[in-house]
Amino acid sequence: MNRRTFLAAGATATTAGLAGCRSMFETRSARSPPLVEDRPDAVYVPTHVEGMEMVGTSTAGDYQVALTYSFPHRFWTIDIDQRNKIEIQGSDTMHMMTTIWDPETTTVVPNNAVSTTVRRDGESLFSGRNLWPMISQNMSVHAGDNVALDGDGTYEVDIEVGPVSARTTGAFQNRFTEVGSATFTLDFQRSTLEDVSFERLRDQQGELGAVDPMEMEMMPVARLPEPADMPGTHLGTAESGDARFVVLRTDLPEGVETEGDAESYLAISPRTPYNRYPLPLMALSARLTRGPDELFATSLQPTFDPDLGYHYGIAADPQDGDDLAIVVDSVPQLARHEGYEMAFLDFEDTDLTLSA
Repeated sequence: MNRRTFLAAGATATTAGLAGCRSMFETRSARSPPLVEDRPDAVYVPTHVEGMEMVGTSTAGDYQVALTYSFPHRFWTIDIDQRNKIEIQGSDTMHMMTTIWDPETTTVVPNNAVSTTVRRDGESLFSGRNLWPMISQNMSVHAGDNVALDGDGTYEVDIEVGPVSARTTGAFQNRFTEVGSATFTLDFQRSTLEDVSFERLRDQQGELGAVDPMEMEMMPVARLPEPADMPGTHLGTAESGDARFVVLRTDLPEGVETEGDAESYLAISPRTPYNRYPLPLMALSARLTRGPDELFATSLQPTFDPDLGYHYGIAADPQDGDDLAIVVDSVPQLARHEGYEMAFLDFEDTDLTLSA
């Protein structure tokens, strides 16, 4: 299997001793330039762009899994609605990443139940370590973390993927309900990591915008279509927290239970600006009114569908002229790479008059 290096950078490991420690510090500092001052509370162009080294792909139950890595880097986790910065530690060897997708449709599967075990010569370095569900500008939705290895050599990496927490509909109905696992052989050399490329974005850093998604032959990138290219009827798009909320009316997908006589489906598809990445692992509520009448006011169910992607929906019959209020009850519980850490945290309730 050919390995491919994308725009990225490798953190340089060094020999023991004072000189080695100084070299490691200087290299990692160069790979993590100072953050832009006065970053906007929105998606912005990061200080740099990095890529990855491909380890391989494998089947894991219903899933296809790719294992990749890059140099260790900073990122931010989300605890309910609080942002926590994760700094690079001196023991960190690499940033390990997985992308998970459906092999039949190549649709990336957002999953918050991915763990890894790493062994060398039969001895476990760590076992059952949960990877963070993450989003980055060049890689979109994935799972990853900084990890420490024991120098150059061959490692066995087990990846375990749990069931999808969202409702599955359409051709995804009754799928992704079992644990899948895959084992990779990682032949790690620091020289390979050092050769991963790195590009500073001095002229664009801090500006509103985003770097382009990676173009990868061996694995897909989670990206939603333009509203006009999605199934059903586009009823409008609301904006809040620098996210876009695309509202659609479609036929009822298989797997959606109805209460009452609803014949259609209301889907809200949150995504990032610029790259149209999905925003999973959030909680949404909506209220639909027609004139003085309230048709419903309830939480929407996270749903994973091959045609609509990851979205939030309910059986309903929205019409042209109805008023839809959208409330974010819980922000996306996704760790963020640089450029996304300031966005998708402070949402205001939005009101939208639907128009077919």
